[in-house]
Amino acid sequence: METFTSSVRKRKPTMVVLGCGYAGEAVARQARDEGREVVVTSRRAERSAELAGRGFRVEATPSSATEAATLCRGAFVVVAFPPDGTTDQAIADGLVAASGITYLSTTGVYPLDAGLVDDDVAVMIAPSPRAPARLAAEAAYRAQGANVLRAPGIYGPDRGLHVRVVRGDHRIPGDGARFLSRIHVEDLATFVLASERTRGETFVVGDAEPARHIDVVRWICREHGVPEPPSVPLETVHETLRGDRRVEASRALRVLGVTLRYPTYREGMRA
Repeated sequence: METFTSSVRKRKPTMVVLGCGYAGEAVARQARDEGREVVVTSRRAERSAELAGRGFRVEATPSSATEAATLCRGAFVVVAFPPDGTTDQAIADGLVAASGITYLSTTGVYPLDAGLVDDDVAVMIAPSPRAPARLAAEAAYRAQGANVLRAPGIYGPDRGLHVRVVRGDHRIPGDGARFLSRIHVEDLATFVLASERTRGETFVVGDAEPARHIDVVRWICREHGVPEPPSVPLETVHETLRGDRRVEASRALRVLGVTLRYPTYREGMRA
């Protein structure tokens, strides 16, 4: 009886992943692999069917405080869907009984030319039309004690710069001299799980080696044996490729006790 009671006491709360897309599924998978009970949500029927086929318990994404409270009471809640301007506040209002909350945000809340970005850099003005909604979502969850993780470009075996270059779809923005940071989806999931131990913190997360765009592309070309893509004017590429941000994630690594499996693009993008 004593052993049984001890095991129950140590059991972690259910994890609820709201918006189980690319990053959300990596979080859910890691948590499930650790033996944790996991519930995931999606707004798309096709995606819900995919997740159910992979063995996850799938529920509808809540759209009101009442629905959120019912689904998430006592759970560690990970919010991984992009803001729509209304849903986040409603859900946040229903998370008062959650055991913990982590909101997945983006370094896109910083200016494109922010340069070095760490936990001490304040967001003074919204740098793009989408940033105010993201900052409002952060604030809604933070009011409930949530942690906020601001991540740069997320990549993995089947998604990212290396996939586009190998496929021949990529174009180098300008001279490629701007710096970019990234984070492997599995490392991001590790940060999320580790963040359960904290409350109300905002962390910038990323890998350990920001690099010039051109340097990363040339390494990919050598590693995968493909030709270097052409360059195009900076203003013609998506804004996410025009940025010049170097993420410094040392505080998150230290406070959360995370060791990166993919500390640079070389480990994560190798052939």
